[in-house]
Amino acid sequence: MIPAIVYIPDGGPRPGELREVALDVVELRPAEVVLPEATVRDERGGRLFDGSTLMFDPAAGGGPLADAAADRQARAFGVTNTAFHVQRALLFVSALLGHPLPHLLVRIGMHNEPRRWHGGHYRLPRASLTDEPAALSRTGEVHLGGGDGFVPAPDGSRYFHAPAHNPAIICHEVGHHVCRHTADFRLNRLRPPAQQSNRKIALDEGTADVLTAILLGTPDIYGWHRRAIADWDPRRRKLQPRWTMAHFWGGPDPDPHADGTVWASACWSARERTIATGADAARFDAALLRGMESAGADAARWTKDALNERSQFSRLLSAITRADPGLAPVVLAAMAEHGIRPGASNEALKDAARADLTGEVGR
Repeated sequence: MIPAIVYIPDGGPRPGELREVALDVVELRPAEVVLPEATVRDERGGRLFDGSTLMFDPAAGGGPLADAAADRQARAFGVTNTAFHVQRALLFVSALLGHPLPHLLVRIGMHNEPRRWHGGHYRLPRASLTDEPAALSRTGEVHLGGGDGFVPAPDGSRYFHAPAHNPAIICHEVGHHVCRHTADFRLNRLRPPAQQSNRKIALDEGTADVLTAILLGTPDIYGWHRRAIADWDPRRRKLQPRWTMAHFWGGPDPDPHADGTVWASACWSARERTIATGADAARFDAALLRGMESAGADAARWTKDALNERSQFSRLLSAITRADPGLAPVVLAAMAEHGIRPGASNEALKDAARADLTGEVGR
């Protein structure tokens, strides 16, 4: 175990509180931390680690306006902070599933040409991805940009928005790794290893968001770097009861993140309702993850119909209720308030929710 300084989210308008933690490290390389669950690497060159310490200053995110020493501290902190949140997320999931997920590779400082990137994404091998490295890990990779732009800090100063400093972005991308190796929404286990699909559907984005909310302990998962966006704006992606199937668009063109917020909000409501009954929140968490795993294991062959079926909210809802029948009435009641119920397509749920909304307005 190696002591490290990381951000622990506290629900406030910042990435978290700086605390000392212990990381289970297999190997420490010049710009890479190897964990039992994942490898986290800074791809921008240079030595970040000189010994066994992982105690670094976040240096307000570093960035192009920082001097070389501050930027090195910020980069080293980013690797450490990412390693902590990746390890915590994967240990949380493996404990509830009863087995580990495949090893995850996280690469920091990616896609900074022709301009710097402040985002993150999850990628699997596919030959047509011209902007990706020639060889991608078969078990999946998270790519985090080197950062771009500044976020106001609570004290009025500026913080360079480096994704590796942002627990929400880290946890969300790990959530896609969880989805790939449980629910497998794109049937990648039936595709050739080098021809995986990287398309994300609403269930993938929404499940990644609710897993992030669970890990961060807040429904306002992007409240640090998006707090200038109003709560009612879908771009905030705050998980709250107002998001129902009436806000769902569907089809190939709408942003799956926005549609995914409907699913994530419904899951968060079901988790809150579980807590209100006196049950441990982990009971819902386990039902969600085990339902995802069972839903991902029932396809014998790749077809368009099988892919379409996997995109339906009702299908995953049914799998969650089967994973914990005793909790099913609570989950079903909470989901119904968001317009999600078993046995109906996303389109049918959307139409019903909008009809109900029109009826209420007309009264």
